[in-house]
Amino acid sequence: MYKANERLFAMKFADLFPHYVRKAERKGRSQEEVERIVCWLTGYDRAGLVRQLERGSDVSTFFAEAPAMHPDRASIRGVVCGVRVEAVEDPLMREIRYLDKLVDELAKGRAMEQILRA
Repeated sequence: MYKANERLFAMKFADLFPHYVRKAERKGRSQEEVERIVCWLTGYDRAGLVRQLERGSDVSTFFAEAPAMHPDRASIRGVVCGVRVEAVEDPLMREIRYLDKLVDELAKGRAMEQILRA
């Protein structure tokens, strides 16, 4: 598991992001909605997100440089890939799983207000 985490942490966020977009688009949602979720979670504005994607920042750097992780992210609960999001011990992996869960909710048709815990 540790090696898998290291590989994920070193992966370029720009290589991961299109997977989130494709998952959402397959279910009739948009890239703009995925961007809104990423920005809500991390505190990046759209320009900051685009800069990170263009720079080729790895996942670890992307989250480390996030301007302000949203304080309500701790209310994100549920299962992603058979793992309870709130039970993930590694802090970086937990942030990644929060994003995974939010995109899952988007793909399942939840309203954006619910996804963003408004």
